[in-house]
Amino acid sequence: QVQLVESGGGLVQAGGSLRLSCAASGSIFIINTMGWYRQAPGKQRELVAVFTKSGSTNYTDSVKGRFTLSRDNAKNTVYLQMNSLKPEDTAVYYCRADIIRRDYYAIDYWGKGTLVTVSS
Repeated sequence: QVQLVESGGGLVQAGGSLRLSCAASGSIFIINTMGWYRQAPGKQRELVAVFTKSGSTNYTDSVKGRFTLSRDNAKNTVYLQMNSLKPEDTAVYYCRADIIRRDYYAIDYWGKGTLVTVSS
């Protein structure tokens, strides 16, 4: 079994910063992709930032230059540093990982989500 545990959400004023963490644990053989999605009230879930299988990073246009995705491979953890936050960044942020388990099954895992609220 594999778990994704997120942390770091909270309430911040516009212009402030937050750092989200997502740690994957369990029967992990390979992590193909890992990153963050978000879902604002009344909107569809969207990609925020992700490490691709090749190791490159993709960001949605609205966060480029403000958010930075990083990782600690030894800890199977990714971090999302969010700077210059705007009220429109308010959403539940979900960690997602495409993982090959030790039994060689490839599964798409989601975390439970962490709420980020940016006040104006």
